[in-house]
Amino acid sequence: MENFVFSLNSTLPIFLLILLGYGLKCLGMLGEKFVKEANQFNFTVTLPTLLFQDIMSADVAREFDLGFLLFCAGATTVSFFGIWLAAGKVLKNRRILGEFVQAAFRCSAAVMGIAFVRNIYGDSGMAPMMIIGTVPLLNIYSVLVLTFEAPENGESPKETKAAGRDRMREALINIAKNPIIIGILLGLLAALVHLKLPLFLERSVGYVADLATPLALVCLGAAFEGRKALAKMKPALCASLIKLVVMPGAFLPLALWLGYRREALVALVVMLASPTTPSCYIMAKNMGHEGVLTSSVVVLTTLFAAVTLTLWLFLLRSLGCI
Repeated sequence: MENFVFSLNSTLPIFLLILLGYGLKCLGMLGEKFVKEANQFNFTVTLPTLLFQDIMSADVAREFDLGFLLFCAGATTVSFFGIWLAAGKVLKNRRILGEFVQAAFRCSAAVMGIAFVRNIYGDSGMAPMMIIGTVPLLNIYSVLVLTFEAPENGESPKETKAAGRDRMREALINIAKNPIIIGILLGLLAALVHLKLPLFLERSVGYVADLATPLALVCLGAAFEGRKALAKMKPALCASLIKLVVMPGAFLPLALWLGYRREALVALVVMLASPTTPSCYIMAKNMGHEGVLTSSVVVLTTLFAAVTLTLWLFLLRSLGCI
């Protein structure tokens, strides 16, 4: 029951902020222009600042565990390319393939990771290592799939080798100039050199970082289009199932076999079974995708995660692993 209450307290505020955004739109208080500008502000300022702050605060030297880091990176990589390959063969509408892949594999590692582990064990444990091993790849892979599977490519004939090279060049450029990835790299550099910001600057960074999640959720709700979402409910449910059930079901047994327990295992549960992060929606919109499927998956995984996350934690606790 304690885990259920904590899961509910973690996911219900997210859903309520999405609902708030939707309600404000219905009342005419939030228009399309505001949502577009706020999404751009989130993408270029608040989300990079949040990730910079989270990673900068990690004690990389003390918590460094190469094996654990490689497991996080490997599970993320296998999940991404596995989902991309399988979805490419199954999805008939290739215009939503990029959104589907991103929403199905990308978790709320940075937002929920440290909070979950601290709630159970009193300190962050291996959560910072999980964030460092996962979050940069989540963003790089997201840029990759959203570039290669841009909507305008969905109805194109088979591309030539030259077109493929052009798209790879475009993807690399998008990765290099992506504000979120830049924020992650700067945060990692700051963590490695043990950068300590002056108090006034630390507080200013904190204020900007604190804007990221609530603003993203309100904008997601304000942009939510129920009729369009219903038309994409089948792929949205499929992506949600992959995110909350298939991924943890595939990799948690391997983590147990490798001997991960307690804080490390809880960090992996968050990495594999947490809801799809709202920043998926912001990145999809800012890279030319419709965003309807992404917002639907964020809403569905947020609703269901209180139950599924609790069940995973309950199962592992029953087995004496956490």
